[in-house]
Amino acid sequence: MDSVVQNFAVANLRRRPEVVETGGFVVGIDPGTASPFINYATPLPGARPGEADVAALIAVFRERGLKPRLEFAPNTAPEVAPALLAAGFTVEETHEYLVCTPDTQTPPLPAADRPTVEVPSLDEEFAAIDAALAEAFGGVFAHSPEGVARLRRTQQNGGAVRFVRAPDGSCAGGASCSAPAVGTSELSGVGTRPEFRRQGIAGAVTAALTEAMFAQGAQSVWLEYSGDGSRRVYESVGFRPQGTRLYISLEG
Repeated sequence: MDSVVQNFAVANLRRRPEVVETGGFVVGIDPGTASPFINYATPLPGARPGEADVAALIAVFRERGLKPRLEFAPNTAPEVAPALLAAGFTVEETHEYLVCTPDTQTPPLPAADRPTVEVPSLDEEFAAIDAALAEAFGGVFAHSPEGVARLRRTQQNGGAVRFVRAPDGSCAGGASCSAPAVGTSELSGVGTRPEFRRQGIAGAVTAALTEAMFAQGAQSVWLEYSGDGSRRVYESVGFRPQGTRLYISLEG
C-alpha cells in the first residue's frame, strides 16, 4: 500500500495551483497561503537525490518565503530521508496511516442513530465548515476566505466535502476527501467542534466521505489519525493500519 499512497501524494500535489518538479521531488504550492501544511514537497518513488538536488529543492521554498517541508512514505524512497537529514532537515513526526476498502467498510452506527450528513452547496455552508474546522483544531488552521475557497475547489474538482449541521444552522463538524488518483483517495481534516463531540459526528462524516469515494470508483481511502480516540473512530468505520508516512522540515 505504501507505493499506492506515495503515488497518490505525487498526483495530489500536482493538482496545486503552482507545481515545481526538481531533482526527483514534486513541490505543490498554493499562493493563497504560507502554511507549511499545504505548501510542501514529496519525492517520486525510488528517488535518489544528491546534494545538488536537495539544494535545488530548498531553493524552491526559500525563493517563495516558504518553509522547506516534505511528507512521504519513506519505504518508497529509502535514500531520501538520509539525504534530507544530512542537509539539516529534522523529523517532525512519523504518522501511521489507516486504509479502508469496500471489503472492510462498516457503518459506525445503525442508520437511525447516525447524525444526518449533508453535502454543502452554498457559500455560507462552506464558510461554516471552514470555521468549524478551525475551531475543532484549536486555531492551527485559521478560518479564512482562502480556506473556504479550498473546500469549494475540493468538491468542484472531483473530491468531496461533508458536514453535520448544528442546531443553529452552522456546522457541528465536517471533513473533506481529495479526488481519487491511482485508485485511492485521502480523507483529511476530520474535525468536530468541542461542544458537539461524542455524538458520532466524526464517524458519520468519515463513513459518508468513504462511501462517496467508493461510488466514484476508488478502490481504497486512506487517512492519518491524531490519537487513540480518533483511531478508534476510524477503525469503527473500517479503516485498518497499513504503513507510515514521514513529516520532515528545515528550520531557519
